[in-house]
Amino acid sequence: MPKMFLLPLLLPALLWPHAASSQAPPAAQASAPLQAGLPPAPAWLDAVDRLYDTRIRVDGLEDRRFQPEHWWSVAGPLASEARGFGTETIGRSAEGRPLRHVSWGEGDTRVLLWSQMHGDESTASMALADLFRFLGEHPDHPLVRRLRERTTLHVFPIVNPDGAARFQRRNAQGIDINRDARALASPEGRALHDLRERLKPRFGFNLHDQDVGTRVGDSGRGTAIALLAPPFNEAREVDDARARAIEVSVAIRAVLEPYVGGYMAKWDDTFNPRAFGDLTAQAGVSTILIESGGIEGDLQKQRLRKLNFLALAGALDAIATGSHASLPHAPYQDLPENGAGWADLRIVGGTLAVPGQAPAQVDLLVEFDDALLERGGRLIDVGDLADRSARRTIDASGLYIVPVAAPGGDTAAQAHPIEPRVPAYFHLSRDPEGRKIVWTLAGDVDPSRREPAAD
Repeated sequence: MPKMFLLPLLLPALLWPHAASSQAPPAAQASAPLQAGLPPAPAWLDAVDRLYDTRIRVDGLEDRRFQPEHWWSVAGPLASEARGFGTETIGRSAEGRPLRHVSWGEGDTRVLLWSQMHGDESTASMALADLFRFLGEHPDHPLVRRLRERTTLHVFPIVNPDGAARFQRRNAQGIDINRDARALASPEGRALHDLRERLKPRFGFNLHDQDVGTRVGDSGRGTAIALLAPPFNEAREVDDARARAIEVSVAIRAVLEPYVGGYMAKWDDTFNPRAFGDLTAQAGVSTILIESGGIEGDLQKQRLRKLNFLALAGALDAIATGSHASLPHAPYQDLPENGAGWADLRIVGGTLAVPGQAPAQVDLLVEFDDALLERGGRLIDVGDLADRSARRTIDASGLYIVPVAAPGGDTAAQAHPIEPRVPAYFHLSRDPEGRKIVWTLAGDVDPSRREPAAD
């Protein structure tokens, strides 16, 4: 069998050997026929895939919540001068943390990549550490040689180190840096803007994470990766720079299709005059947004980390070789848009047992601050929720929903109420008094007890 037909069969098993959820990309999905007009995966993909786990993936970033100082302690030595890298401090965050720019390569085509301008969106930062290792430790790899000779890469990792330190979206001033491209009120936004103006890159990569509950179009499939070639004006016209971004997006799709075919989407391309991607496109830079969504079971986004690395490798190779110029736009334009966002957890069929109130059969919807690890739960709806969708459902038929006492409390009067917009604290019990407890949600789900105990 020709090599390119083996890829769809082999590669998904490497990424998802234990995938069981119907919303996770199964191996069978990847073996579907390729999108019309989509080029084949690069010839190097299977070899680099095999190399990744042992000689590219960087140890020490297994938890996606990390301090910015820890990231630099891991990735900084990989980007040494001896390996062809240069590093400079280009500013300070609102709290005084250094903002650093890393450069590598000798080519004429300048490419700017930035990550984690939202502090709780760390997948691409992990992948950039892997990219540093690949470039530095494999100088004779044909792909690395092409990139070194034909491009110069400029990387601004962890644009928002203060937010990363708290694992929160905004910076220490409360500013959403990705909505600060026009006002430039934040020091981090000014550093990114000034770096772009100094470098005047031909290509830019805006690297983010999106809500793990987002679906692909109107399907029930979760979006693993969403792409966007941002518009430069409200009319959403396609000039030469945006056309190049669309072509590179097609090259990314060609890399990812064997892994997550059917689980990719396109971000809404409404022009936002405050957003960095849109204003970078307006500055004439061919800009590509990559949003990492979620894969069920990938609790620390390590599979998505690998997909980010492979996607960037494919995109940069297409830029270095110029092969993107011959790619049709249809495989990008035909991607379904991001659809509705599903809640994280739905509990159906339980009977609400609140002291002093009549029992009532209700469903509950819960969302978590950390959706994959199911931490920081809060109720978002109570009642008849049979028509609401969620990533995970617990059948509480025959069980009672009993409020749990607040932390530090010891009486029912101190229990969290069962109503929207409050923290999710309750038992599922076989009796209304809460003596025969089969499952508890006390803000966080116990990872050792994700489902109610069996009879």
